[in-house]
Amino acid sequence: MIRGTVLVAFLLLVLGSLMLGTPFVGINRLFVASGVEYVIVAELRSPRLVFGLLAGGALGVAGLMLQESLRNPLAVPELLGVSSGSSAAVAICVVTGLTVPGAPLVPALFGAAVGAALTLVAVKGAVGPEATLLIGAAVSAALQAVLLAAAAFTDSRDQGVLVRYLLGSLSGISWDDVTVAGIALAVVMPLAVLCLPALKVLALGDETAASAGLNAGRARVRVLTVASLLIAVIVGFCGPIGWIGFLAPQLARLMDAARVWWSLVFGALLVVAADLAARTVLYPVELPVGGLTAVVGVGVGVLLLVRKRVRA
Repeated sequence: MIRGTVLVAFLLLVLGSLMLGTPFVGINRLFVASGVEYVIVAELRSPRLVFGLLAGGALGVAGLMLQESLRNPLAVPELLGVSSGSSAAVAICVVTGLTVPGAPLVPALFGAAVGAALTLVAVKGAVGPEATLLIGAAVSAALQAVLLAAAAFTDSRDQGVLVRYLLGSLSGISWDDVTVAGIALAVVMPLAVLCLPALKVLALGDETAASAGLNAGRARVRVLTVASLLIAVIVGFCGPIGWIGFLAPQLARLMDAARVWWSLVFGALLVVAADLAARTVLYPVELPVGGLTAVVGVGVGVLLLVRKRVRA
């Protein structure tokens, strides 16, 4: 029954993303081959929809990898320096006018690598995944400050762009962006699949991993590296879409098995739903997608912590 509900939700979100907005496009006009409606559906809403599905799926899988490897349900990309590093790198390029081949993907990957490297260097010698999470949150806050400082030196024309990399937005996504992101994810996703055996062992604890002959520290670095790549591919184009990496795995845990697959599915649905709400609820004002998902994610996170405390 849950699978049927998810399928119906997917179909409704796809149709809503293509039809709703200004102007409204009737279902009988979705597949016209010319005119204003064709441009709106094929060139504006469709790439945004497809990218939302890709972004949500990647962030959902990355979030599950982080939570399982660190054994903490609150381990999200926003607290490990990866999203902030990508956003800061792209923002610096915007502010300085620096032209980088392959932008924004290359600067985003570089920023994610810097953020992840800072976190990994900082946690060297630290004991346990909790230390990794706390130090990662500090690194993320420092990189976020870099982004805010960059915003202070820009003019009003670029501030809208920087808000995108501060809060996350799918506005302006084109088919070129979808193509590049799709190719990059096609390369990185198989690496995530290869991490699954180590991920299952890490979820049982470092002592269990050691008894199974797995070096927990090295395995965790590999998992964090692949998760960082997934996050960077998305953040480079739309900025950080907060807490999808938390919400999607939590929903996936309600299913019997195949958590990776369900994290991908729920992540995709959450981003598309948030983007649809962001561009229609207060039209003509478009809300930041990352802001909406962060509000929901923080609320669910608080409820989760309260629930665990009550059980304890």
